[in-house]
Amino acid sequence: MSENEKLDQIRAGKKQWEQGSLKKALERSPENEMISEVPVRRLYTPEDLSELDYLEDLGFPGDYPYTRGIHPTMYRSRLWGMAEYSGFGMPEDTNKRWKFLLSEGQEGVSLATDLPTQLGYDPDDEMATAEVGVVGVSCPSLKEVEELFDGISMDRITIRGSINHPHMVIWAMYMAAAEKQGVSSRQLGGNVHWDCLNEYLGRGAYIFPPEGAMRMALDFLEFGLKHIPMLSYQVNAYTIRESGATLVQEGAYALAAASDFLKAAIARGLDVDDFASRLSFNHAIHMNFFEEIAKFRALRRMWARMAKNKFGAKRESSLRFRLGPGTGGSTFTAQEPQNNIARATIESMAAILGGATYLHTASYDEAYAIPTEQTVRIALKTQQILAHESGIAQVVDPLGGSYFVESLTCEVEKQIAAYLEQIEKRGGITETIKTGWFQAEIAAASHKKQQDIEAGRQVVVGVNRFVSEEKPAFHIHRSDPQIAEKMKQRVQKLRAQRDNNKVDAVLSRLQTAAEGTENLVPLVLEAVKAYATIGEICGVLRKVFGEHQDSIF
Repeated sequence: MSENEKLDQIRAGKKQWEQGSLKKALERSPENEMISEVPVRRLYTPEDLSELDYLEDLGFPGDYPYTRGIHPTMYRSRLWGMAEYSGFGMPEDTNKRWKFLLSEGQEGVSLATDLPTQLGYDPDDEMATAEVGVVGVSCPSLKEVEELFDGISMDRITIRGSINHPHMVIWAMYMAAAEKQGVSSRQLGGNVHWDCLNEYLGRGAYIFPPEGAMRMALDFLEFGLKHIPMLSYQVNAYTIRESGATLVQEGAYALAAASDFLKAAIARGLDVDDFASRLSFNHAIHMNFFEEIAKFRALRRMWARMAKNKFGAKRESSLRFRLGPGTGGSTFTAQEPQNNIARATIESMAAILGGATYLHTASYDEAYAIPTEQTVRIALKTQQILAHESGIAQVVDPLGGSYFVESLTCEVEKQIAAYLEQIEKRGGITETIKTGWFQAEIAAASHKKQQDIEAGRQVVVGVNRFVSEEKPAFHIHRSDPQIAEKMKQRVQKLRAQRDNNKVDAVLSRLQTAAEGTENLVPLVLEAVKAYATIGEICGVLRKVFGEHQDSIF
């Protein structure tokens, strides 16, 4: 029997089923309304995959177009990386937390800095007082980074973090601290949250206008490819989704941003294979299980084709979509917070089945504060249980071939491609940021989602359905109000003890370089070694590049 004859039989059988069993069932029990970002049908059969070419569209794990995974054996040979995002208060507090997580089986550290550090302000700046050490560690100088890594060999761990516009400064501090440990920058591994564009659409923790921010990103990329060869450069779509974007908007942002970065790097004279092979992608995982899996499979295929056909990448490593997602903090609820453990598990499973190479699982108290030692342990143990007890790592791409998953993967790809075309028609992602088009799109998507929740169309257990009157009763992290004063005194003491003539001289040379075309990283590295602070270094760069003012809303 030919394939067409088999499909004809399936179509006839499906029609008979719809007129018989299904019709009777619907008469007895009508279907509920289904809420989904990507509309799905009731049932999927081989008919839905009749246009799918296995070798062309799926292939085998580790082979182009990498739909089924970027490595032939995936987790059978090596599990995904596990590193909980953490940092708070004083550097010695974060050092203690890191050592605790490493003792619990984590293989790297993922730094959370406070808002003043992210925005390039020192703790004694009047703009910083209320936020010092609150949502992350206060890290104004090399002295703090030295304390962060006290007793932690920097060549034996991966280093990750989410500081975007001043990434050059924080990584200069890492290199200087490593040098004091006798570790070369060539021995450092991990990733840099280097995507300067996401801040204009996501968290809003930007400093410089796009032109200045892109200059810094390219300078660091150019330096890093030569001197930190094991470092990856992360496109951060996570904050886009967490700000209310749809799954499709999130996926389109990732590919559009990567495209703009590749174009800019090539224009600077960098080789596409040198850069593309070091790119990685950070995404959010939300609660629609199969959509998230399909998203990651679609993005792998789309990236492989884009890198090869649009940018002419030749190395296999350039075509592999390296995925380091995190469970969605915005999906966690303040009401009945222990329910978030179930949400974290579901989202973590979606990431793993979707082929993540690295995963952060949020703690169940995410809706209240940064995690306590107890809750971050539960988050890490969630990953470890999935890895070692569930059997989820035993088969490569276990959902491959599913009528539903393969069809949904194709549909997600189709929708992301259509949205990406809209962005490209408007001049690319950077231009849509400047005009405010993408910000407005995200705002509209966020509004619609909130309306669906408030109207009860999208069920959130414990919030708009199955609500309990029981009040949460558990310990949450409280920021120490004395930290701001302690860090203020510490940075002032630093300035009194260092060689200020040396600091002034290097900052003056940094300003001159920023006004020209010289790569800024060597001068920033020299500045942090002289114990110039992040506020002083960013202050110089603000003078040259200016500050971004969002006038869209």
